Amino acid sequence: MTAAQSKLYSDDVSLIVVLLDTNPFFWAASTSGNLPFSNFLNQVIPFLNSLLLLNQHNQVVLIATGVNSCDYIYDSAEAGGRNSIDAANVAAISSTILNRLENFVTKDARLAKGSDKAAAGGNGISSLLSGSLSIALCYIQRVFRSGARHPEPRILCLQGSPDGPEQYVPIDSCIVGPQHSAFLQQASYITGGVYLKPQHLDGLFQYLAAVFASDLQSRSFLRLPKPVGVDFRASCFCHKKTIDMGYVCSVCLSIFCKHQKMCSTCGSDLNQSPPDSTRVSRS
Repeated sequence: MTAAQSKLYSDDVSLIVVLLDTNPFFWAASTSGNLPFSNFLNQVIPFLNSLLLLNQHNQVVLIATGVNSCDYIYDSAEAGGRNSIDAANVAAISSTILNRLENFVTKDARLAKGSDKAAAGGNGISSLLSGSLSIALCYIQRVFRSGARHPEPRILCLQGSPDGPEQYVPIDSCIVGPQHSAFLQQASYITGGVYLKPQHLDGLFQYLAAVFASDLQSRSFLRLPKPVGVDFRASCFCHKKTIDMGYVCSVCLSIFCKHQKMCSTCGSDLNQSPPDSTRVSRS
């Protein structure tokens, strides 16, 4: 068992952080459609309760994504502990979520009054997905640091609003270590930032001043350094290591560095075909 795996519970224990889109402009337009906001909540809240009932150690965190703000709505760990979640208090959990959502939507709508978004009539207004994602990632990191063992985290985005390109922030990366960073290469490439690994660290100031000091508008006519290539190799699900060759589950597309009898992600039987037939290159 690797160091990363040793922190997880031995059984299938999950931390699910759910980001719920409460954009009033989107849901007002959806009232006449197939899924009004009330019907949406009638399906989401039972789903959250079902996650808690699947395993008494599961943890659910609900974060509301508004137009002008984001906030925590519900955290099962703060609502009496994981072991107290059972079918008897499902109604209380649902009531708590609905009341806090109502208060959040009212507060978020109050912040929107007089803003440019309200003046524009709400057409094409996006929610603060970047803000709620930041909150979710900070919460997960706090869980990681809380002890030696923790549930396996994941984020579920329940989104209806259109994308907000104005929320995208270019990520610049300056690598001063001996090895390249595949993660930062991909992050800089996708967000339109600059990735650079200086060859001479004694002249680091010159690199920083000449490359990273330029504003975004000026970069459109400057010849900034571009990486020779971006490392798009995947990491295996079993050891979290970057691999050139791996085995892919034909059901859920999980990647493994070694042949597995059963997919640890979806539970599919992987012994139905010869091992070499499912091996693919990720280079």
